[in-house]
Amino acid sequence: MKRIALVGDIGSGKTFISNLFRYPVFNADLVVSNLYKKDKFLFKKIKKRFPDNVRNFPLRKEELLQIIFQNKKNLNVLGKIIHPIVRKKMENFFKTNKKKKFLVLDVPLYLENRLNKKKDIIIFVEADKKKIKQKLDKRKNINFKLINILRRNQLPIKFKKKKSTYIIKNNFSRNTAKKNVKIILKKLSK
Repeated sequence: MKRIALVGDIGSGKTFISNLFRYPVFNADLVVSNLYKKDKFLFKKIKKRFPDNVRNFPLRKEELLQIIFQNKKNLNVLGKIIHPIVRKKMENFFKTNKKKKFLVLDVPLYLENRLNKKKDIIIFVEADKKKIKQKLDKRKNINFKLINILRRNQLPIKFKKKKSTYIIKNNFSRNTAKKNVKIILKKLSK
């Protein structure tokens, strides 16, 4: 089993690209979203830490945003509560899919949280800043204040590129992206 991790800027199309590989994908954002809706243990831990901000189960994103906006350091506090649970889910994903040829990891802060292993194939998804902005503008409930806070917690783009095995230039065209993924898979299968 080879691990393929996608890194890049927020809105660069990592999730879009990850799904084109046609191998099992661990999408950390999706896992976190499900935890907010279904995990009472996580809810209790966050409520205990922020009793004035969190009301009822399930966790609501608005409440979490309020926590983050009150103090930017709270993002790290929330991360220390949420990340261990996500890591456990990722380990289960590896065990469940250990016989697959490739596993794709769509994990924000993959390098920042030192999740990478020496043999990982890291793919940097590069996209034009204007196109990223256009894509983000189209998302409903997008909060640019939060995006700016999240970007400050990320490693510089140049560093991520340098750490990457491959770079996919994402022009947000499905056909071009498919071709790029096919080329990389061909190289990895040799």
